[in-house]
Amino acid sequence: MTSLKTPTPDQLCFQPPTALKELIHVDCASHVYPDGTIGIHQMCFRVFESEIVALCGPNGSGKSTLIEHLNGLLTPSEGKIVVRGRLIGSKEAADLWKDVGIVFQRSDDQLFAPTVLDDVMFGPINMGIPYANAKSAALSALKAVGASDLVHKLPNFLSGGQKRLISIAGILAMKPKIIALDEPTSDLDPLHSDIIERLILELKNKFTISVVIATHDLDFAARIADRVCLVRRGSICAEGSPADMFYNDRLINGAGLQPPTVVQLYRAMCIEKGISATERPLTIQQLVEVTSKKIVE
Repeated sequence: MTSLKTPTPDQLCFQPPTALKELIHVDCASHVYPDGTIGIHQMCFRVFESEIVALCGPNGSGKSTLIEHLNGLLTPSEGKIVVRGRLIGSKEAADLWKDVGIVFQRSDDQLFAPTVLDDVMFGPINMGIPYANAKSAALSALKAVGASDLVHKLPNFLSGGQKRLISIAGILAMKPKIIALDEPTSDLDPLHSDIIERLILELKNKFTISVVIATHDLDFAARIADRVCLVRRGSICAEGSPADMFYNDRLINGAGLQPPTVVQLYRAMCIEKGISATERPLTIQQLVEVTSKKIVE
């Protein structure tokens, strides 16, 4: 088995927001797959209420493995994971899927019922909710994701973007406290990527759901995340605000990533104009504002 170095406390540059309640606490968790592959190693991770946290790292860094630990799909070989006060692996945590919903990268792994309505109703019915109430919850969830017109469609014949929306609706219908999405915009066209991005913001702002996103798309993470965790070789190697992470070349390079496009453009502009890169824009709108200010100056 490959020996991996455990991150030291000084590698983590994030101080927990004392005003926010901690919903998930991953305490030095490790997971080794049956073939000896290390999924996560001494992973320390937290999710707070009312936040969008992005797990950013290259393929194979452990993002998906961590996601599957958050509601007990996988259990750690070492360490512990506590979700809303309940320890993963204990009898009390058997129904954590009600609190933490996972949207997989491959929507086909999640959709199996004859119609979209049946699929979205599946979770609420399994929770013991009466049929009429489950149907109402499903219809409300489909409306929330903008997919009411798909209610009687067959999932197999939907587009990739539509399937992703239905997958999210199926989780939303169960009214979880946390939703974790694995590469939610991968393989989607720009239109559906924008829809998913707006929906994730609504999950937090309208439905007060904390959201965990696993992604290697730093442009997406820069626009949407409140907090960014850089994942490398199965561990969190650094965490903090998007600006703190994405303007730190040492951290980004160490995680095997490249800065978001806006960060690269801003730095190139500053070099071209011979000015200091004193700002830290993360979105196109922020870049335009900073550029306009520099031109005026």
